[in-house]
Amino acid sequence: MIVSRRPRVACALVLAIVTLSCIPAALAQAPQQGGGERPPPTVTVVTLAAQDVTLTADLPGRVVASAVAEVRPQVDGIIIERLFHEGSDVTVGQPLYRIDDATYEARVASARAQVAQAQAELRAAERDADRQGELVRQKVASVRTYDEAVAARDMAAAAVQVAEAALNTAQIDLDRTTIKAPLDGVIGRSLTTQGALVTNGQTQPLAIIRTIDPVLVDVTQSAAEILAWRRGQMTEERAATEAPVTLTLADGARYEHVGSLTAAEPYVNEQTGVVTLRLEFPNPDRLLLPGMYVRVAMPQGVAETVVLAPQEGVTYDRRGRPTAMVVTPDNRVEQRTLEVIAARGADWIVRAGLSEGDRLIVEGLQKVRPGAPAVPEERAATPEPAPAGSPETAATRP
Repeated sequence: MIVSRRPRVACALVLAIVTLSCIPAALAQAPQQGGGERPPPTVTVVTLAAQDVTLTADLPGRVVASAVAEVRPQVDGIIIERLFHEGSDVTVGQPLYRIDDATYEARVASARAQVAQAQAELRAAERDADRQGELVRQKVASVRTYDEAVAARDMAAAAVQVAEAALNTAQIDLDRTTIKAPLDGVIGRSLTTQGALVTNGQTQPLAIIRTIDPVLVDVTQSAAEILAWRRGQMTEERAATEAPVTLTLADGARYEHVGSLTAAEPYVNEQTGVVTLRLEFPNPDRLLLPGMYVRVAMPQGVAETVVLAPQEGVTYDRRGRPTAMVVTPDNRVEQRTLEVIAARGADWIVRAGLSEGDRLIVEGLQKVRPGAPAVPEERAATPEPAPAGSPETAATRP
């Protein structure tokens, strides 16, 4: 007798399904059988401290030489010799070029001869005037004759002065055939060569001398920031006019010397609305060269009794306001709305909303909500911040 196995297989499948459906229910009831609650989450906090912070504006600038002189000839002639090494230091009065001076020496000699001739004529006129004066006293000559002799003597004296002035001019032109440095500095490449014809007043300079120690840095700042700075509209902030000005080079490195503000141009550009400020920096190593692009940390003021809040602990609400979570003394989470005035490195400079001693949550924000308990753990100490004078971008707002 043959018995079908299909009913047995069907029963086995039904039994397996019922058994698997009971397992999740048993697992779901397991925690409830223990009767415990989930422990409060652990968060990482930073205890804040109040301090005074110098606010700075990060401004773009260009390095310019503190003095520039374009060497040009003051007489006509042919360059016969160059007397300096390109790129070397020069001092005031140092010879740089020599122009062929044969023509100018001849002019000096001619002027000297004219002076001698005028002096001889003056001596003759003086003798004649003296003689006519004696004859007048003896009543032999007329007074008119004597007056004419005196006039001739005075004209001869004036001719001597004219001849001496011509000699002086000829001597000046002769001296100018040796072109000299008009200031101390570094001379660049020569823009002319030996044998070139140069003329007085030509537009093309022979060389350019620049004084690069110290150097000047021209930066631009908006007129609105200048007004806020001068009027002192930054609440609870005091001026920082004595704070040093720091410089960041094009490669991101910090320049080791600090500078100072020397001048502010009393003019606002109509197209850009900015004011040009001029700073001075020492440059003993000649690391700064004219035309170089730099960033300047310009002190704007000192924010007193503010806190530095790590940026990873600051978020924004739906209205775009900066907020932060702190752990209260009873280990409850509290949300604060902040007033941020500037950025400093990886921190926000907070004027209101946080105070000294607050424990700011910097890690674990996704695990907590306002009013809920939390277990705070202080974050490990970080390296010391940058020294005073490091750039804080006052214009940057969160």
